[in-house]
Amino acid sequence: MRTAEEKGKRARTDGAEGDGGEPIDRALLLSIEKLQEVQDEIEKVNEEASDKVLEVEQKYNKIRRPVYVQCNEIIQKIPDFWLTAFLSHPVLGDLLTEDDQQICKHLESVFVDESEDIKSGCSITLTFSSNPYFEDKKLTKTYSMSDDGTVTVKATSIKWKAGMDIVNGKACTKKGEKRLLVDQSFFTWFNGAENESFAHGEMDQISSRKTCGLIL
Repeated sequence: MRTAEEKGKRARTDGAEGDGGEPIDRALLLSIEKLQEVQDEIEKVNEEASDKVLEVEQKYNKIRRPVYVQCNEIIQKIPDFWLTAFLSHPVLGDLLTEDDQQICKHLESVFVDESEDIKSGCSITLTFSSNPYFEDKKLTKTYSMSDDGTVTVKATSIKWKAGMDIVNGKACTKKGEKRLLVDQSFFTWFNGAENESFAHGEMDQISSRKTCGLIL
């Protein structure tokens, strides 16, 4: 009669050995191969699910857009809406200087537009009414992601009016004297894609948390 040890050896492959010289259990190897097949199938299903989720997001982004436009039309009738919203934000509220707050009184809308495929990036656009600070009607910052994960950032170069550049230290008093700016302006966020300032980093974090086409 065969012992239990002998029976165990019969379940192993005929002469096959692993890296350590130990025989490989054929049943175990077969189970691992089947497990890998199932895992491959799960990944395939997950990829299909991701594609479907993107399709739904794309569909409803188009549906949301006119609703956001309608919402913005109402917002424009509320004095200092965006200034109040920014000051109430747990991060933005600490970033706005007195100059920033005066500029934000002219802010009419804030929109986040995602790329067509959702995954490639987004752009954030701030629209202003005519103001004494800069010539631009819109300030936009765009984040683009390539297939290899590289992120490219582009931002509007603000056209400051004479004596109003609070970002690059060129702001002046009404008498033409240079102003001493102690706090960093929120608008450094648009001061070049390579800006690594506090305001820039905090704003990038806020923009990365966007959950809809309109920031509220």
